[in-house]
Amino acid sequence: MKKNLLLSFFVVLFFSFNSMAQTTEIKAADPADVASIDAIMKAVYDVISGDAGKPRDWDRFRTLFHKDARLIPSGKNAQTNVVAARVLSPEDYIKRAAPNMEKEGFFEREKARRVEIYGNIAHVFSTYESFRSLSDKKPFMRGINSFQLFNDGTRWWVITIFWQGETPENPIPKKYLKSKN
Repeated sequence: MKKNLLLSFFVVLFFSFNSMAQTTEIKAADPADVASIDAIMKAVYDVISGDAGKPRDWDRFRTLFHKDARLIPSGKNAQTNVVAARVLSPEDYIKRAAPNMEKEGFFEREKARRVEIYGNIAHVFSTYESFRSLSDKKPFMRGINSFQLFNDGTRWWVITIFWQGETPENPIPKKYLKSKN
């Protein structure tokens, strides 16, 4: 009796999880967002940018990333002087960044780009400037995003974004302030 009850429990549990997995609908990417390197780069910067109080389209954000993608901020902790990197999934990034972006306002613009392509992979060094508002004249932050992109034959995917903000002791070299393709 206990054996049958336990077996029944696991069967119900299995079908419950299977049913939940099948009903979770994942939004498909807009083909215009993922058709080219230019398109996916524009989409990434566009989707994270917006005025204070404006929610971001996190569903659109998710469609740009491969299922195993990672976002990796790096830099020196101002209090400890320890240089580190933190590895985040797209979901971790949303949880960490969304509240501040939407509260303060955040616009990130690409200033320059360097692209290397081999087969179905691309590396994009993208120099960025960050603003709280589109009317800001000077960025409050600059840095470099290192994108690794993958083309599966039908579209581009973000695999990794690894970035570091500019600091007084580590200014952005002039060669990364001009685009070169």
